[in-house]
Amino acid sequence: MSQAQLKSKVHHYLRKSQALQDYWQQPITSEHLQAEMNRMAKHTKQPEVLRELFEALGNDPFVIAECLVRPALAERLLTNSYAYDQRIHGELKERAKAELQAHGTVEQMKQTHGDYSEIEIVRSESAPGKENHENVKSVRRNGREWEETVQKVAETFNIGGSKTDPSTDPGGCNNSAEAKNVGARAYQAIPIGKLTSLQEDDTRYYTVAVVGKGNDQLKLATVSWLKEPLHSWLAKAETQVPVTIVAVDANYTLPVISGYSDNSVPSVACTDAWTLTNLTNVPDPRTFPTAVWTGSEMIVWGGYPQLNTGGKYDPSTDSWTATSTVNAPAGRELHTAVWTGSEMIVWGGRDVNGDFPITGARYCAQSGSPSPTPTPTATPCTGRCSPTPRPRPTPHPRP
Repeated sequence: MSQAQLKSKVHHYLRKSQALQDYWQQPITSEHLQAEMNRMAKHTKQPEVLRELFEALGNDPFVIAECLVRPALAERLLTNSYAYDQRIHGELKERAKAELQAHGTVEQMKQTHGDYSEIEIVRSESAPGKENHENVKSVRRNGREWEETVQKVAETFNIGGSKTDPSTDPGGCNNSAEAKNVGARAYQAIPIGKLTSLQEDDTRYYTVAVVGKGNDQLKLATVSWLKEPLHSWLAKAETQVPVTIVAVDANYTLPVISGYSDNSVPSVACTDAWTLTNLTNVPDPRTFPTAVWTGSEMIVWGGYPQLNTGGKYDPSTDSWTATSTVNAPAGRELHTAVWTGSEMIVWGGRDVNGDFPITGARYCAQSGSPSPTPTPTATPCTGRCSPTPRPRPTPHPRP
């Protein structure tokens, strides 16, 4: 990026910080920045990426607080504050209410100045997708997604009993008979041809009407009055950018990045101590297995007594997950395993008959299964190959 581009980005997030202070009296303090830095490190789903960002900023907590944390925190706080501020969006809301009163039927929805759209929602257990039929977007939903959609539509019409009782569905899976009964009652109660009251989300005011309802099918019409985008409002509201920000003399602390185990990194805490790994779902005991490190997990596979099973250990969650046995190569010990960056490749070893197979397979840790075509691999014999079988090495003593 050019120096001008960098300067523009810095000005942009400083304007957001300034707007929070000027319009919502929410100055971003050093305590806020430290708390946000700690939150990032604790809850990141990509610890390797966060580590790279910290390193790019020299692992300097002050620079990280100002150049990484402040933009993210300012964006989130400003978006939340702006989205529902009636000082900014109140006029649009009154205009939408007036239009809705003047055009309160399904037939009149297109006569408003709002954006009109239709969508057809179909319950289907097939793969989700989108299709267009006569300019109407059709969206398929599986059973759980369908129940969630029906519940949301019912709630916009203030239909009582559209939610399941948490005590009867503590996991929130909506798979119980009670949940299905509640969903069926809500679906039957949804009226056709009636507009909802004016609704609001973070980007618009809107009203919805059900214009068609059949077996496992809903057709919805929506009119939306869009709020002014934040970037557009900010460009007008904050024309003056402070030339400098007064740096507070804050003693920031670089937090530990959760889930990253490289103890050479100053952002990761590590002490000279042992911690036992979890034994839940641990693979069966064995000798002579192989183990590779993927960057986030250890994969253990094979070993005596000629197993073709294994497990993935995630130190960030202290948990084991069994490797798939679909298309797995024959069980073996004393084999070789390497990590390519995306797959584990195993080859050779000794099988249950004491023979030395020239087969192998690739295991994809992402999907949890070997590659679909684990083909045997071998080097064609040349003039240097011995025509007689290799002598077998002396077997290892069995434990």
